[in-house]
Amino acid sequence: MREISGGVIAAKGFRAAGIHAGVKATELPVGTGAQGGKKDLAMILSDVPCAAAGMFTTNRVKAAPIYVTKGHIAGGVCCGVVANSGNANACAPNSRLHAVEMCAAAAEETGLLPEDFAVASTGVIGQELNIRAILEAMPALTAALRADPSASDDAARAIMTTDTKKKEIAFEFTLGGKTVHAGGIAKGSGMIHPNMGTMLSFVTTDAAITPEMLGQMVHEVVPRTFNRVTVDGDTSTNDTFLVLANGMAGNETIACEGEDYDRLRAALMAVCTDLARKMAADGEGATRLVTCDVSGAQTEQQAEQLARAVAGSSLVKAAMFGADANWGRVLCAMGYSGAPFEPEQVDVAFRSCAGEVAVCRAGSALPFDEALAKTVLSQEEVVIAVTLHEGTAQAACWGCDLTYDYVKINGDYRS
Repeated sequence: MREISGGVIAAKGFRAAGIHAGVKATELPVGTGAQGGKKDLAMILSDVPCAAAGMFTTNRVKAAPIYVTKGHIAGGVCCGVVANSGNANACAPNSRLHAVEMCAAAAEETGLLPEDFAVASTGVIGQELNIRAILEAMPALTAALRADPSASDDAARAIMTTDTKKKEIAFEFTLGGKTVHAGGIAKGSGMIHPNMGTMLSFVTTDAAITPEMLGQMVHEVVPRTFNRVTVDGDTSTNDTFLVLANGMAGNETIACEGEDYDRLRAALMAVCTDLARKMAADGEGATRLVTCDVSGAQTEQQAEQLARAVAGSSLVKAAMFGADANWGRVLCAMGYSGAPFEPEQVDVAFRSCAGEVAVCRAGSALPFDEALAKTVLSQEEVVIAVTLHEGTAQAACWGCDLTYDYVKINGDYRS
């Protein structure tokens, strides 16, 4: 498996586009794809019907697009997705109607059926969606569909809200002697906490797989990737993860577990891990990606529970912002995680590209070089390495530091 360019259009038979429709802004004409405004409307479309599977927010309050998408992919088939940023279309007047209208407009422009489309929205909750801007922009959006890397870039940028960086990745690998591709885009920066986060993620592959096996694969991959990201402890109303597999690579259709299933799952895991890490690194106001890696656990579940508590701790996150080797906060977070462990056996170290510093052994303090620790913790990616010495299981969760800018961003989010 090797990384390639192309993002969500790296797989054969997929096209994408992203334009400015004026969902939120009013200073530019709406519906024309006018240049100069933030891209806020995206489409991904396959040349042929796809096996489809997805996972969605666990929040009891769900945005209307989620209900519409669940209904449309219930049969395991989908052709494309249309998505907007700037408005979540959640808890707002006419939200279900507007989600349906987005699919109908996409269908009219592409010659497909409304049920062939998934729909997703992200942005401010509780405000009615500017559906007129979206409907008027649909002809320009479909006219912009193309199969080149810039199209994936446009689509990735069109679903961004407070994100500061686009998030896309693609890989090439083989299945049964056939060259296969898998790639995706995602957005996510704030209101992110298992399960899943304010995230939209769309992954495409030209592998041939049954909807049933794809659904199983999605439920195996998401808990180990997107569900291990935490930025601020809030779970959104709009989280949507969707995988489309159109089979155009020509491999024998994966209809049961086996070597090909494992290889495709590994590729999907690689795509989702990369996108999950990028979301954590781009957390609102964040200056560094923080990974908590727990090893030597009795079970993966135990390791994940402990890692999630550490990565999600506001005090740990604040210490990471200050590059303060306050390892006591790590043990404290582990202690209230609810996972059983033996504190007197725990080792803790901090590491980054600048080196590694051990700060705790067998649950007690170690003398360490404060200057070195400061340097290690001042890098763009920091790992909190926890060793339990209880078994062989391991799990990592991803988060970020907590900065002044997080409060600034969320103090006036609606404006």
